Amino acid sequence: MRELEYPFDARLIIRKKKSLKRRLLEEEPKRLKKNIAVLGGSTTNDVVDILELFLLNNGIEPVFYQSEYGRYWEDGVFDNPVLHSFQPDIIYVHTTNRNIAAYPEPSYDKSTVDSMLKEQYKHYETLWSRLQEKYDCPIIQNNFELPYTRLMGNMDAYSYGGGVNFLTRLNIFFYEYASSHENFYINDINYQSADFGLDKWYDPFYWYLYKYAMSLDAIPTLAFNIANIIKSIYGKNKKAIAVDLDNTLWGGIVGDDGVWELSIGNETSRGQIYMEFQQYLKRLQTLGILLNVVSKNEEENAKAGMEHPGMVLKRDDFVSVIANWEPKSVNIVHLADELNLGVDSFVFIDDNPAEREIVRRQVAGVSVPELEKPEKYIRAVDKAGYFEMTAFSADDANRNEMYRKNVQRSILKNKFMDYNDYLKSLEMEAEIKPFCSIYMERIAQLINKSNQFNLTTQRFTQSELEAMSKKVECVTLYGKLKDRFGDNGIVTVIIGMQKGEELDIILWLMSCRVLKRDMEFAMMDTVVDQCIQNGIRRIRGFYYPTAKNVMVKEFYHTQGFKKISEDDAGNTKWLLEVSDYEKRNHVIKIKEN
Repeated sequence: MRELEYPFDARLIIRKKKSLKRRLLEEEPKRLKKNIAVLGGSTTNDVVDILELFLLNNGIEPVFYQSEYGRYWEDGVFDNPVLHSFQPDIIYVHTTNRNIAAYPEPSYDKSTVDSMLKEQYKHYETLWSRLQEKYDCPIIQNNFELPYTRLMGNMDAYSYGGGVNFLTRLNIFFYEYASSHENFYINDINYQSADFGLDKWYDPFYWYLYKYAMSLDAIPTLAFNIANIIKSIYGKNKKAIAVDLDNTLWGGIVGDDGVWELSIGNETSRGQIYMEFQQYLKRLQTLGILLNVVSKNEEENAKAGMEHPGMVLKRDDFVSVIANWEPKSVNIVHLADELNLGVDSFVFIDDNPAEREIVRRQVAGVSVPELEKPEKYIRAVDKAGYFEMTAFSADDANRNEMYRKNVQRSILKNKFMDYNDYLKSLEMEAEIKPFCSIYMERIAQLINKSNQFNLTTQRFTQSELEAMSKKVECVTLYGKLKDRFGDNGIVTVIIGMQKGEELDIILWLMSCRVLKRDMEFAMMDTVVDQCIQNGIRRIRGFYYPTAKNVMVKEFYHTQGFKKISEDDAGNTKWLLEVSDYEKRNHVIKIKEN
């Protein structure tokens, strides 16, 4: 919904929140349903209302629990039957510097201030520990915004008795906790308030009258950022960029102006703008965001422009370069197919407003930032929250290389008449083992991001997966795959629950970048081997349809299962007699444990 995309009109959202909600609920009936507990140190009614809009817009339908005013600590630390029965999937602790119990005085010495700091931090650490112990779910915690006043002026920042110094040091304690604890995330209101403007963020009128810790106009900014964290936890952030060339990556039109007349590099102020935009995209690439070109150009002209010495991004930085005269909307769909990604994984970046509007209308799900002047390109992409990170793994860092290798595999495939010969030529080797702690973060990330090859689309937090891996009745397997072109990392996950002589496969997913490589057969062979070892005679599989996983509707049929039931919603159950199973993996070598 355009009204909820950056840059949004905060007052319009507040004024029309009811009608916006109605429209959102009409647009997409199937969403991920989550229980979200909001524990507030101030009034949270409007925070919850606006947060709901942004979550609905991101495919998440929330049900909320709100603590009574100021009772965030009591609700979290002490027994709370209502909150316990609510069973939150996520807990958001909405505290601000209004909740600081005491600030140091300018005359206090360092040891006194240090004691105050530790006492204040312990207050929150106790809260987090109790919440994780009781609810074992992700926690989102605000850090602290800067104070509205500086008693000592600039000295407030570096004097131990200064309020600015005290909050800055307390924030660092929060960051250290977040970096050493899984499923704990910081909502950075320190940055948000500075970006919004402290004078606009604070409004004493709303505090004294309604006990809002920030102005009403600031609430959409807060809610937008919380929603970005939540959508990232559940794998709903963007994965790829499709970017134009002329007047987007460089200044000028290469086909008209020629390569040497393009503006790119340090030599001119205009060229520096485009150079810094490329530098920003290059940094996104290091996070695992896939860079691609979609340009209306002659292919030779596009290649020539990309060889300009001022270019920061080289040809090898892009997974795919599409330069032709086809509509960009068509090329984006082809690109998504080529990379085995949904079109809703893409952000389309183009200076031309007509091209942006065509893509918006023709390719549902693609995000299209509004670009104004070139010097504001970075802000338009960065502030939109497309690539919010809540986890970062080695696989993320290597993702562009992995997809480039997939392109090489496709080229190799075209040289073979027999597909089985092609698979053998890849010299594939798989590692299939039970979940282990070293890969748990990546496994959780894959589970919460995979939508297409995902039979039940169940989501689990890392702590839930760790608990499952320790249960005797739980079968957990991850699969890594490498070949002659490189290591694909962990690409598939299975979770099964044993019930007597039966195994229920409650989760089976696979990364689309290894589709049609027989990895599913290698995993199934391993599952059957484990069943035989554990005395399991039957395996039951489940398929729950979503808007994105139609491709696996008949997956269990291809594995030799028989369909035993199907309801009106298309949910199906499948059964395999272990004794009837014949192994099907003949091309992937399984690495010995």
